[in-house]
Amino acid sequence: MNEAEAIVLGLIQGLTEFLPVSSSGHLTIAGTLFGMNSGKEMLAFTTLLHVATVFSTLVVLRSEIGELIRGLFAFRRNDETAMVGKLLLSAVPVGIVGLFFRDWVEAVFGEGLLVVGCMLLLTALLLGLASFIKPRMEKPEISYRDAFVIGVAQACAVMPGLSRSGTTIATGLVLGNKREAVAKFSFLMVLIPVLGEALLDVVKILKAGSTEATFGGISPAAMVLGFLAAFVTGVMACRWMIGVVKRGRLIYFAIYCVIAGAVAIVYSLL
Repeated sequence: MNEAEAIVLGLIQGLTEFLPVSSSGHLTIAGTLFGMNSGKEMLAFTTLLHVATVFSTLVVLRSEIGELIRGLFAFRRNDETAMVGKLLLSAVPVGIVGLFFRDWVEAVFGEGLLVVGCMLLLTALLLGLASFIKPRMEKPEISYRDAFVIGVAQACAVMPGLSRSGTTIATGLVLGNKREAVAKFSFLMVLIPVLGEALLDVVKILKAGSTEATFGGISPAAMVLGFLAAFVTGVMACRWMIGVVKRGRLIYFAIYCVIAGAVAIVYSLL
């Protein structure tokens, strides 16, 4: 992998991690075009890019995260401790899937373009439903029940090509929650599972062989450039996406996912 390819993959990860179009699906498509969709090298680099977008989330939502931390150290029940509880509850379903069913999902469904294309079409369907289903009234806050249901939606998004942010935001909106609250909750709830997934990937990489062999095809410059590209574009995409959800313009992403999914399916069948 050269520096230019690393930057392109970083840009793709940074943009698509927060936009409801599936970062894993787009990395699979890009990896196929670059001819490096398999092996320890791609797994290690993808893990690095996911960590970069975690830092993007920390920067954009630093105020909200700071409030949660201060609320926890108040050592009394308050809105912040309730939110932390909801975030932890939302992580339970994806934690179970990640620990016990991840290898099964990868073995059964793989990461081929056909699966990615089908899941992008499913993402488009979910975004379309969220755009047209209008709850009678918005809930004042995300409940524990809704947090768990959104967490189940996140667990389903382990499928390659099924957008995590698209699935969780669409689920939260259909449940009748406020748009801005759903967007911020979606981006906060990803911190725990992404870091957990990165840890599992590191363990997988170390079991497979030496770190030098794993990163042998990627220069330090390429890793740094890819990380920075993902981080910077992730910051911009996260800020922009919160505004997009507030304005209710998810239907445009649904249209894009239909086009991208159809192209991926056709390309896989050629």
